[in-house]
Amino acid sequence: MKHYSILLLLILISSINMLSGQETETDYIEFNDRKNTVHGVYLGLSFHYGTIDKADTYASSFKVAYVANQQFEIGFIGTGFYTDLNRLGTDNLNRDLAGFYGGLHLEPIFFGKSKFNLSLPLLIGGGAVGLLNEDVFNDVTIEEDDWKGVFVAEPGVNVLYNISRYIQLEAGIKYRFSSKLNLRPEYNISNINGFSAGIGVKLGVFNMGRNRYKQNL
Repeated sequence: MKHYSILLLLILISSINMLSGQETETDYIEFNDRKNTVHGVYLGLSFHYGTIDKADTYASSFKVAYVANQQFEIGFIGTGFYTDLNRLGTDNLNRDLAGFYGGLHLEPIFFGKSKFNLSLPLLIGGGAVGLLNEDVFNDVTIEEDDWKGVFVAEPGVNVLYNISRYIQLEAGIKYRFSSKLNLRPEYNISNINGFSAGIGVKLGVFNMGRNRYKQNL
C-alpha cells in the first residue's frame, strides 16, 4: 500500500509540472514578422563632379526622404552647382555659371535586404541658372537679368552600402536634362545638360522596428 501511495504521489507531481509548463507556454505568442513592411527616414548629403558645356562643374545636394520597406524612396532633393566656365565676355568680365534646382526625389531600390544595394534615383523639378560677374577686384555678383528659370530631370544609377541601420553610403553617376536657356549670346549655352559622378552619405533610420520572434501577451 505504501508503494502505491508513493507511485500516486509521483504521478501527481509530474501532472502538476506538465500543467505548469503548459500555462507558461500560453503566456507568450511566437510569430515572425520579417515579411512586414518596415519604414525609414533619413537626411542625405552628396557631392558631385561633372561637366556643363565641357566645363568643370561642382555640385552638392541635400535631400530628405522616406524609405518604404527598403525598396523605394520618395522625398525632396535640392542641388546647388558651380561651373568653371571662365569665358571672356564682350564686357571684359570673366563669367562663370552657377545655379540651383530641386524637386521630387524617387528611387527604386534593388536587393534592399542585402549589405549592398542597387538603386535608380530620379529627380524631377526646376530651378534657376545665372552668370557670375567677376571683376578685377574678385567681387562676384549675379545680375538680376542673368537669372533664368530652368526645368530639370536627372536620372541616375547608385550603389548603396549599408554600414548600419542608421548610416548608408552611396556612390553613382547621373545625367542632367534641362529645358533650354536663353543666356547672353556670347556664351552660346543652350542648356545645363551633362553627366556627373559623386558620393554621399545618408543618416537616419532605415529599418524602423526590429524583427521579433517571441513576444509576451
